[in-house]
Amino acid sequence: MTTLTGLLARPAFASRIVPALTAILFGSALFVATGFAAPSFLHNATHDTRHAFGLPCH
Repeated sequence: MTTLTGLLARPAFASRIVPALTAILFGSALFVATGFAAPSFLHNATHDTRHAFGLPCH
């Protein structure tokens, strides 16, 4: 038997997980894109973070 609480909890979870996954994917893409960017100002802006995560940059 499905309860009203169970029905109400699912949309709330789904409405939070989609934006969270979108933010994670966007952040990861941005991190990688700046990690391998050639301009020196992008390189310097993310240098320490790239090394902390083990990404090579030079």
